[in-house]
Amino acid sequence: MISDFLEIKAKLTLYPTEIGGRKTGIKTGYRPNHVFEYKENCIDFVTTYIGQVDFENELILPNETEIVKVRFLKHQNIIELVKKGRIWWIHEGPNKIGQAEVLEIMSD
Repeated sequence: MISDFLEIKAKLTLYPTEIGGRKTGIKTGYRPNHVFEYKENCIDFVTTYIGQVDFENELILPNETEIVKVRFLKHQNIIELVKKGRIWWIHEGPNKIGQAEVLEIMSD
């Protein structure tokens, strides 16, 4: 059976509040905007991707790093972008609140 999801293991870091990160932590099931590419001005992004972040701890707080699972909907060119070692950014609307690195591709 072909899945509609791409599941990966990643190292997720939330930025501290002082540099634009969230004021509160995130819970498992969090669905932020995932950004893999920015336009030449380094501020605007090409597109965002849909992905759910799941983890075992109750909460990930600003300025913390955790190993998480992320399930992306397979759409656009997401499979081309997700490679081991790839870093991408976590956004809430236009605000960059963290980053993540692909550690392992669990399903594709």
